Amino acid sequence: QYERIGGDAVDFVRRFYNMDFPQAVNFLLGNNGGALSQAEPVKREPPKPFTLPPKNDNMRRVYAYLLNRRGIDREVLSAFVHKGMIYESADYHNAVFVGYDEHGIARHAHKRGTGSESTYKGNAESCDPRYSFHWTGKDNTLYLFEAPIDMLSFISLHKENWRSHSYAAACCVGDQVLFQMLKANSNIDTVCLCMDNDAAGQAANKRISDKLFIQGIKHEILVPEFKDWNEDLLCDEQEEVECQTLQL
Repeated sequence: QYERIGGDAVDFVRRFYNMDFPQAVNFLLGNNGGALSQAEPVKREPPKPFTLPPKNDNMRRVYAYLLNRRGIDREVLSAFVHKGMIYESADYHNAVFVGYDEHGIARHAHKRGTGSESTYKGNAESCDPRYSFHWTGKDNTLYLFEAPIDMLSFISLHKENWRSHSYAAACCVGDQVLFQMLKANSNIDTVCLCMDNDAAGQAANKRISDKLFIQGIKHEILVPEFKDWNEDLLCDEQEEVECQTLQL
């Protein structure tokens, strides 16, 4: 048989261990008088310096991927390759899209898998998002995209005088590269927002549009007919093939 006795933890310790009140409180506090132990400082690893993925000795996979599967115009692709802005990585044969700062120093690298089943995409460690993949022209217009392939697709669709314009791929739905390019290029006074035709892309267009409006920067929103500019390009090429077939 047992006795029901109410009380709290201090009462229990006093009865069970035959302690007085101060002893019971001290016991429950771990015999340290309630002093808080000093937590070990969190050791943070210093960020690794940014480095480009090692280059492969050829670009066969990247050319096949971008030309054949993505439909990018050969002349457009060659212009970026010639400037060292696109290459094939040696390790996983990814397409690497390089962003340089105003001094020609590589600051950003976006990687895209080229395998037939690959959906991989990501940025190299310690990238600076202010300098993601971009092209600087001489005229006053800048086009902003989510991904490098969207940017190349749009240029392929609108090739006339394309080298004169400026283009940037945020490699996300951010805007740091946009405002860095506006800061570094006083000739740019018009922005075309060209994010994907989905909820995230259009929300980004609206958010960035609001910022540009507040700053008094002229801008417009361009929306692809399909999900993104690469789908528009591929559908355009398919329609062209079908038209040629009908004419035979």
